[in-house]
Amino acid sequence: MKYLTGECNYGGRVTDDKDRILIKTLLEDFYTDKMFNEDYKLSPSGIYYAPREGEYDSYLEYLKTLPMNPMPEIFGFHENADITKNRNETTATFEAILLTQ
Repeated sequence: MKYLTGECNYGGRVTDDKDRILIKTLLEDFYTDKMFNEDYKLSPSGIYYAPREGEYDSYLEYLKTLPMNPMPEIFGFHENADITKNRNETTATFEAILLTQ
């Protein structure tokens, strides 16, 4: 899984060697044997986790429970990052509105 994700999927898009090392390092945290434990979560809130093996529909149901707009914690950011993102988006929107005047 680490090879498929890090090398095949993202590896072809990443041209910098240091970025490739970073991807491999991050995958070490997420793709671990602990993933098979029921209590292993990918985020502090526990919303994100690897669903248990099951039927196709069970995976779809899990995906439907995930938030439409992911919280910053899934990317390793503090929740204040959401405030910064919202401020930047608001500023960009108002700048675009002012440019159309």
